[in-house]
Amino acid sequence: MYEYYFIFYYIAAGLVVGFLAGLVGVGGGGMAVPIFTFLFTMQGIADTEVVHLALGTSMASMIITTLGSMRAHSKKGNVDSAMAIKISSGVVIGTFLATFVASYLQSLYLAGFFSIFMLFVAYKMFQKQQYKYNKNPHGSLANITTGSIIGSISALVSISGAGLTIPYLVQQNFGIKHAIGTSAAIGFPIAVSGSLGYLINGWSNTDWDNLVIGYIYLPAMMSFSISSYLTTTIGVRCSAYVSSELLKKAIGILCVILSLKMFLQVMN
Repeated sequence: MYEYYFIFYYIAAGLVVGFLAGLVGVGGGGMAVPIFTFLFTMQGIADTEVVHLALGTSMASMIITTLGSMRAHSKKGNVDSAMAIKISSGVVIGTFLATFVASYLQSLYLAGFFSIFMLFVAYKMFQKQQYKYNKNPHGSLANITTGSIIGSISALVSISGAGLTIPYLVQQNFGIKHAIGTSAAIGFPIAVSGSLGYLINGWSNTDWDNLVIGYIYLPAMMSFSISSYLTTTIGVRCSAYVSSELLKKAIGILCVILSLKMFLQVMN
């Protein structure tokens, strides 16, 4: 399975996905999963394991990027620590438990759920962003429960949850900057908890000779995460010079393509 030249593919994928994630402000997990699935298939990984390995590797790849994002927003004072702790307590549980569910699902079902979710993301990209403010913000229990739901969905499609967390926080009367910052702080525990879950649930799949630990393929995880981390900041800087609406539509089209590619690939 382990072939050195595939490292260049993972680095190239990380550079592109990191740039797009910074440019549009969406996490790269949704883009990484179908890419990993395609490359892992090329490397000869069994169809029954390829989607699980793609999800676990993508989740682990987000640890570095979400940590950097959390620290950056924290320094700017955009993180509401109290809310981050409440939601994260639910997120950690939901994310971790969802990896157990994912480990028992066949690749076809995981690919189907991922494809449907990506179509939903595409739909949101084509919609104008409108947030409804809540006159009666939720209490601690509701925030924890919402966190568990966000964590569960994030684990099944391997995302940092920003697309779900930010609208929720805005509806809880957060300013957009604090919503984004607090969401960034929540993304890190999602990545850590999800990675741990995929590592434990895939432990029987561990292959030290090929650098696979659980459902995490280390060469892909390291090369992708480092390269994507480097280009995310470039994407953020370039975003100021490009129409955000045009970019969102472009990403929406990309999400549709990735959704169909993911499902058809597993079906075949």
